[in-house]
Amino acid sequence: MRTILDGLNFSEGPRWHDGALWFSDMHAHRVVRTDLDGNAETMAVVDWDDPSGLGWLPDGRLLVVAMASQKLLRQEPDGPMVEHADLSPLAIGDINDMIVRSDGTAYIGDMGQRIHAGGERRTAQTLRVAPDGSVSVGADGMEAPNGHILTPDEETLIVAESAAFRLTAFDVAPDGTLSNRRVYAELVPESDRAPVAPPDGICLDAEGAVWVADPLGLRVFRVLPGGEVTDSYDMAPKVPVACVLGGDDRGTLLICAADDWKREVVTAAKTGAIYATEAAVPGVGKP
Repeated sequence: MRTILDGLNFSEGPRWHDGALWFSDMHAHRVVRTDLDGNAETMAVVDWDDPSGLGWLPDGRLLVVAMASQKLLRQEPDGPMVEHADLSPLAIGDINDMIVRSDGTAYIGDMGQRIHAGGERRTAQTLRVAPDGSVSVGADGMEAPNGHILTPDEETLIVAESAAFRLTAFDVAPDGTLSNRRVYAELVPESDRAPVAPPDGICLDAEGAVWVADPLGLRVFRVLPGGEVTDSYDMAPKVPVACVLGGDDRGTLLICAADDWKREVVTAAKTGAIYATEAAVPGVGKP
């Protein structure tokens, strides 16, 4: 395991795009692009909210989830961030991770809770944003839907249900609607460190296995459909929150982690970092 970049507030939503790693330095209110040598630059600023999930429209414009304001933002070619869609009429809690189809359809997890404000979590949903910005419910009855994956053919969506400790799959119709909800893998703790295994950010490899960031278990692990774990990296004392397979051959596992997940802690200490290690099976699909 090597360090690509450190001194971050809180890295989230990693995406391998156009030969580089993109991620949200969430509590620094910016989107960052870096190569694997750590040469980083700020690509967008969202100074009024915490940015999270990232994606791109077919014409290359960047989409960014603004969590608390429940908006999907779009970066115009000359740089400014504008509103692409308003999810607030449907969203229950903070909106978080996102995946975007090649036609521009976005799937965004509604966590069912204001994450940093506390309060009771409610059963929530994955929201679907059409390319024209119209918003609808993609799947309801979801338990804190977090990381989202699209398979290479974009016919299957996999969602990390953090509060249900499982990966859930859907069929994706050509019009973007979701059906045939099913369990992709039930997740169990690896040790007594945590009583449950809540998945956070996830990514897919060419054998259909999912790499899962487990912030309670302080690990990143690879799970096959059905639940068998084949590989696991202990990240203690770091808290891993997301991962993606990147690099030229998509054979590098890139991990977002910090010493804590609480906003007031990470903004004071700046312990966020990007770590990397080699994976035996390359990544496919999105992210």
